[in-house]
Amino acid sequence: MTGCCPPSRSGPTTGPQQQVTRGSGDLDGMVVLPGGAFRMGTEDPDGFPDDAEGPIREVRVGGFAIDPHAVSNARFAEFVADTGYVTESERFGWSYVFAKFLPGHLRKESPRPEQAPWWCGVSGAWWRCPEGPGSELDGRWDHPVVQVSWHDAAAYCKWAGKRLPSEVEWEYAARGGLDQARYPWGDELTPGGEHRCNIWQGQFPVRNTAEDGHVGTAPVEAFAPNGFGLHNVSGNVWEWCADRFTGASENRAMRGGSYLCHDSYCNRYRVAARTSNTPDSASGNLGFRCAADA
Repeated sequence: MTGCCPPSRSGPTTGPQQQVTRGSGDLDGMVVLPGGAFRMGTEDPDGFPDDAEGPIREVRVGGFAIDPHAVSNARFAEFVADTGYVTESERFGWSYVFAKFLPGHLRKESPRPEQAPWWCGVSGAWWRCPEGPGSELDGRWDHPVVQVSWHDAAAYCKWAGKRLPSEVEWEYAARGGLDQARYPWGDELTPGGEHRCNIWQGQFPVRNTAEDGHVGTAPVEAFAPNGFGLHNVSGNVWEWCADRFTGASENRAMRGGSYLCHDSYCNRYRVAARTSNTPDSASGNLGFRCAADA
């Protein structure tokens, strides 16, 4: 993976997942969609053929419900308080953090993956300390929870009586009723000069001018929603989906791009873009939202 796509963990797994009691599946606050046929995928010349974004094909999806925004730190804290759940980043003892967010000593001492040296494997980075020791969530309780693996996201969904969305559901919802638009709001990235999502501006990874108002994560309800009422399906944080990326792979699909995406190298904030990671991986730009049967 390159650019804003977080590297995968390497090394032994953390062992069996913890048991979590399933919740009631209350749909309050969720967006209920009737489903139907839509044109999924893209043949955009700026796309990534290796990611299997295309071909464009008509797909039918049944009715379902989906959260209007990613799960917040505050909501994830309720889950942990109720269940005592310990995330994989805690059990591994480290997770990936964007190097520019770290103090000098952590930036210097933390190992970096060769293929993406702007990431650091930081000891003590987990969802409550997303940039490692000394970081905290003050002022960010309404931001999306990060440093959560696919397994962690699935556990939360089970507790909430929900599930992760399939890629078909995610793309149908993210398109907001538009047919083959590049973004959830249309084909122009900044219509009328207005920023509609939280991505990187400037020269990656050296300088982020933050013209959209954010350097790291933004609140889960930042920016106007799409036509179906969903916030931040482009940018802010990558979102785990239920599906395997390919039939033969253990990797799980991720959608939406993040605050580190830029069109010069990783324009995966397009609504049809996709990537993947191992289900035990986590980073400072990876979260999730829930879906449910309607």
